[in-house]
Parts: sequence; C-alpha cells; structure tokens
Amino acid sequence: MQTLITDSPREAADFINRGQIVAFPTETVYGLGADITNDDAVQRIFLAKGRPGDNPLIVHVYSPKEVEKVAASIPETARKLMDRFFPGPLTLVLCKQSRISPLVTAGLPTVGVRCPRHPVTRAFLRECRHPVAAPSANLSGKPSSTDWKSVHEDLNGKINCILRGEQSAIGLESTIVDCATEPPRLLRAGAISLDELRAIVPGLLGPAAIEEHAQPKSPGLKYPHYAPSAEIRLCGEEYGVCEGGKETAWIGLSPPPEGAAVTCRCDDAGEYAHRLFRFFRECDREHIRTIFCEMPPPEGIGQALRDRLRRAAEGK
Repeated sequence: MQTLITDSPREAADFINRGQIVAFPTETVYGLGADITNDDAVQRIFLAKGRPGDNPLIVHVYSPKEVEKVAASIPETARKLMDRFFPGPLTLVLCKQSRISPLVTAGLPTVGVRCPRHPVTRAFLRECRHPVAAPSANLSGKPSSTDWKSVHEDLNGKINCILRGEQSAIGLESTIVDCATEPPRLLRAGAISLDELRAIVPGLLGPAAIEEHAQPKSPGLKYPHYAPSAEIRLCGEEYGVCEGGKETAWIGLSPPPEGAAVTCRCDDAGEYAHRLFRFFRECDREHIRTIFCEMPPPEGIGQALRDRLRRAAEGK
C-alpha cells in the first residue's frame, strides 16, 4: 500500500468516505481515523497499529451538535462541559447509539466523543459523511505522534493517507471524563485539569484505580503506553537522581546533568508536554538506552504529564 501525503482536508476525507483510513492532525496528537459505521475500515486501524481489540476508540465530530449523532443521551453535566470546552481537548464518555460499529467501542455500551478545535481537523471532519473514530496515529504502545513525519515513520505503507499539518500544539492526548455515570469521573488527565472541570461540575470525581483485568471505558487506562525503546527512569524529589552518560538523555524543568547525550530543558509544564513525545522519538533515533524524566509539579497539565511519564516507565 502506498501512503499518500496531502495538505487537502477534502482529499483526506474522500479516503474516509471510501472506507479507508487516514491520519490527521489535532491540537492534542495526530489521530488515525475511519468511518464509525464501517467495520472493515475500523478493523484496519487496529491492524495498522497492532492495537488490542478491547481498547476502545474515540469518535471525533466537527461540531458539538454532531454529538447527538453518536450519543443515545446527553446528561446535563455533559452539556455543561460541552458548553465550556467544546471544541477543545476534551473527550466525554456517553451512552452510545446502536449505529456505531461495536469495534469502535470494544463492545461497550458507551462511546468517547470529542470535538477538536484544530481548524484543519474540523475542515476534514466536515467533509466526512459520518463522524470519525480515531486513536493516536502511532504503533500501539509507542509514543504518540505529534507531527506528520512521526506518523509516516510508524505507519507508512500501512495506512492510505496522511493529512499533513503542523506539530500538535498541546502534545498530550485529550482529557477524558466519564459522563455515563453519576457523578461523572475523570478517566484520563489532559490539558484540561481536574480543577477546571470541577469549576463547571463541582461534584466531578477524580481518577479511580482500574482493576487489572477490567475492560477500560476509554483509551490510555489498561495497556502500557507512550514508551520509547529506551528505559525510562523518573527523577525528582520523590523518585531518584538523574545521571549523565553518552547513551543517556534527560528532559525536565531543571538544568540537565553533565554528560547526557541528548537533553531538553523546558520553561514550564506546557512546553514539557508539547515536546515530550517528539523528544522520545529523537532519543530512539539517537539510540539512547536510558532517558531520565524529571517529574513536574502536579498542577494543571503537570498532572497529565506525570500520568504519561509513569505509563511510559511502566512500559520500559
């Protein structure tokens, strides 16, 4: 299969409408999409990524009004969050309509729905006949792709088309809130913090421990994620010290250790999030064996960063 690279949202949408799969930019990370009504196309997402079948996908819509096409009902708490954060980096888990392929939801009665704010994404989704189901556009378990070149590196020849855009502005996957339960619960941290969510829905619960063998209601909860080839070592006050060396790398907010081969000092947690996955991929290209990652403070997007770093360390 030859993977086409295009700058045209309409051309990329034509692939989706013909039952094929397309990688596309969003403000969080790049997604790998298929028509939610086409079982064969959705199955090709799982095959291209090597993704476990019990890991559900997020449905992307171009307008908040389109949520009604995929959700059987929209609770008042969900409407409040949509009014404040749609379009944006927020996914809401809602009871699903039967028209959605069960492959999208991994057989669950719920579906995660998101309305991205990226203008290229919205132009692309507007041209698609149906909403688009999409996980991150990378090989399963590896760092998410935040630029089209990383998508090409992982998936060239495995997917039909890449819609080219700029590097993702945020760099971490969306915040996910389960609104199919009462009170709603944060499932995955992201750029929208728990405090921001509670400012709209005061009773919203924080993340709960996921049972080891439980089927996840959203991506990013069960399997190791976000890991480069190198070993990840967390460092900071509550963890350990970082070390320099010719096959080591370092990323964080403090000055890097002497001797590290690849370093990335960030001004704040937002820049750290923006650069993290791209840095992991750079370390793979430089054959780094150990990456020291400084844990940021747990405020704002720092909470999401800590989650991704812990999961990357679990994977390696």
